[in-house]
Amino acid sequence: MNNLFEADKDGERLDVFLVRQEPELSRAHIQKIIAAGDVLVDGKVRKANFKLRAGASVSFTMPEAAPIEVKPEDIPLDILYEDGDIIVVNKARGMVVHPAAGVSSGTLVNALLYHCHDLSGINGEIRPGIVHRLDKDTSGVMVAAKNDRAHLDLAEQISTKSAHRSYLAVVHGNIKEEAGIIKGDIGRHPTDRKRMAIVQDNGKPAVTHFKVLERFGDYTLVECRLETGRTHQIRVHMTSIGHPLVNDPKYGSRKTPFGIKGQALHSRQLVLKHPATGEEMTFEAPLPEDMEKILAALRNRRK
Repeated sequence: MNNLFEADKDGERLDVFLVRQEPELSRAHIQKIIAAGDVLVDGKVRKANFKLRAGASVSFTMPEAAPIEVKPEDIPLDILYEDGDIIVVNKARGMVVHPAAGVSSGTLVNALLYHCHDLSGINGEIRPGIVHRLDKDTSGVMVAAKNDRAHLDLAEQISTKSAHRSYLAVVHGNIKEEAGIIKGDIGRHPTDRKRMAIVQDNGKPAVTHFKVLERFGDYTLVECRLETGRTHQIRVHMTSIGHPLVNDPKYGSRKTPFGIKGQALHSRQLVLKHPATGEEMTFEAPLPEDMEKILAALRNRRK
């Protein structure tokens, strides 16, 4: 894939400029592409530290990704609902949704391919049937499409916000408000490309509604409803107001006594219209045992 960009300022490093243009790629990845000669400035190969002039033409060629063979695997699934068009599952914490670089097995897609045999092909061989995703260490309800018609319909519902998703999270601190709305464009962190952040430039609009369900003094149980679905949205937004999720490895620096692997975040409910019948359907995934234990410990401490 070849993209053509025009430099918009004098003196900016070539790699820094391309990070702004391709926010999904890490700076290290872009530097490798530059070193391989796949980036031209006014038709010439340049190094990563080359200083651009405003108006310069930058040609960026994305190398073809090495194919990943995705095989069906007999992995147990917690199926909440299934018919000929959709399958709704309760994804376990620790399970990656789809294969990616360095991960080709043990994913939800591997499990779905074994169970279903008939997933939609819109997202290609790597993400068949996947309409939306959850982080590896976020548990809870997810829907996958079994055919292209269902996939397009579900994707449209998520895009137009007619499908609703709500999450439960245990966060640090005592939130003063009973409810609130967090707004802030989300994009790649300017210095740590493995993290997301609220940014002023090159971010995507993000809105999270939260409601306090239970207070424990130095911890709070909240319900979060997504108006948009950006990468790490709840984790970034709650951290931005001073209440990071318990045990969040990327955005939370506070230590906790709770034995949970990854952030205390669970996709509790998904409301959508069936892509074939139009019937409104509500799916709920029970809170996982590790989060139940956290809440039990907090309630016992409060007595």
